[in-house]
Amino acid sequence: MKPAIHQKDLATSFIFIVLGIVAMVFSVAYKLGTAANMGPGYFPFALGAILTVLGVIVAAKSLSISPNKDSLISFKIKPVLMILSSVFIFGLSLETLGLFASTVFLVIFSSMAGDEFKLKEAVINTMVLLLMVFIIFIYFLEFQLPLWPGFIFSHS
Repeated sequence: MKPAIHQKDLATSFIFIVLGIVAMVFSVAYKLGTAANMGPGYFPFALGAILTVLGVIVAAKSLSISPNKDSLISFKIKPVLMILSSVFIFGLSLETLGLFASTVFLVIFSSMAGDEFKLKEAVINTMVLLLMVFIIFIYFLEFQLPLWPGFIFSHS
């Protein structure tokens, strides 16, 4: 058996490592603090470190010995563009459409990027995510975000 490099895993590990290092580099511009007294840079630095370590682990695993012939990279542009554009549109529409409508668009549109899109599952995922977003960001963290489109509850 000949060592085979799993190029998909290797490419993924490279992305993880680069993003992790970038997160750590940018987070040191803020006060890191300690685990007991975290500064604003602590959490992004910790996530960057975890992502970098995960990337190294995936890279090591991608160099394993395997008889599989899955070393060719197949790249589908449609799912990547749909997911990235849904996140971009979510960011642009958050102030105008509100948190709920923007989140519905984000989840439904990004779900359509998959080959096995089912509207019922996407709607269930949307409802669960909306509930989680409301509980975490609005109730616990008290973010000041518009929940509904501005034209619905506009002040006269």
